Amino acid sequence: MELIGTYLVACVLLVTAGVAKALRPGDTARALAAMLEARSIRGARPGVLRTAVRLGALAEAVLGIVAIALPRPLTATLVGASYVAFAGVVTYARATGSPLATCGCFATPDSPATLLHVALDVLLGAAALVVASGAPHTGSIRDVLAHQPLGGVALLVVVGVGTWLAYLAFTVMGSLESARRLVGVRHR
Repeated sequence: MELIGTYLVACVLLVTAGVAKALRPGDTARALAAMLEARSIRGARPGVLRTAVRLGALAEAVLGIVAIALPRPLTATLVGASYVAFAGVVTYARATGSPLATCGCFATPDSPATLLHVALDVLLGAAALVVASGAPHTGSIRDVLAHQPLGGVALLVVVGVGTWLAYLAFTVMGSLESARRLVGVRHR
């Protein structure tokens, strides 16, 4: 499982984003409402969307936790499919000009979905699918860490740093890109 570190980053991000959206579903619900409205699909009440986001977010967090604990083909495939779906939604929103002001991934406002967001989703999804193709059908994270140098401590440090960098790329980089666009606008 050569990409286990990247896979674990993907899983930790699922847990982090899932918990954040479950606690604060508003930004994601607004983004979803904007996408639905852009498709001329109206009628979804804000409360219903917040509840749907909260339930989906809880499922996302549970998947992340289970996928960390049991890095097996099924869980890795589900993680990969999640990221491919995320990339699809962001790509669709960007391609259609949907008013996706924020993706709400980490329940932070003003984090617009960027091409970097799509690229990271694709990368994390691909890593999970590669892990799925080579993961044993039994075992746990304990077994994975036991086969790593220093009992997995180095792997866990790298996963922590990778998770932080990916979080920044998903949140701060979107805000920086928006600010860059604003600076480039000419006023008459």
